[in-house]
Amino acid sequence: MASATGIPQHTPTDPDLEAPVGDTEPLLGRPGDASQRDEAPILKNLILGTGGIAEAAALLLVASVWASVFLSPLILFSVHPLAQSFGVLVLLQSILVLQPTHTGAQKQVGQKVHAGLNLLAFASFVVGVVVIEYNKIKNNGAHFHSVHGYLGVITSIWILVQYLVGFTMFAVPAVYGGEANAKKIWKYHRISGYVLFLLMLATVTSAVKTEYNENVLRLKLWAMIVISVLMVVGVYPRIKKQKLGF
Repeated sequence: MASATGIPQHTPTDPDLEAPVGDTEPLLGRPGDASQRDEAPILKNLILGTGGIAEAAALLLVASVWASVFLSPLILFSVHPLAQSFGVLVLLQSILVLQPTHTGAQKQVGQKVHAGLNLLAFASFVVGVVVIEYNKIKNNGAHFHSVHGYLGVITSIWILVQYLVGFTMFAVPAVYGGEANAKKIWKYHRISGYVLFLLMLATVTSAVKTEYNENVLRLKLWAMIVISVLMVVGVYPRIKKQKLGF
């Protein structure tokens, strides 16, 4: 139906997706470039658009860290970089799998997978934090003696809050006065998550300046920066500003 000016009153749609263009347009690219197709397996979301770049970078991160750890003498502290790098990999999957969803059915499935992967990532992060705290207490190690230490604490607290808010919005929306009110918080949860991911990458990168890395793992700063930039390039162009409330 058209108005008196001849301009259609309905929202334009992408004929391939049969969804409003605004719901399928990423920050960079054309409508539908990073949107899940009908009947497409949800796993394909991981490599849609620039997602493959982020996947390659995350796998390179895990391969670099794990190879360095297992080629060095194994100690209790070794669990920390193993657990944290694995957590980053799993967390990335939780982001990539949900980003391309745009229909109600896709979002429901995506949210469940997102929640499950987040739970696994959170468990991995907890293991990493517990190990490093136990190691410091056992050896009377100093806290907050590096940039990585400060960023790690901030990131850990932020992750805990992010997960608590996400879980309660999804599982017990009554906490927010009902599902309608809970949905109003989603955009803030998403924005917080994207900022948190940047902080997490900064924390990972800052680890190369710790004594353990300089004396044992010897991961290169330039390599961690390149990996982090590639993950940013893979994730952020796929953001749909409409999902952020803009």
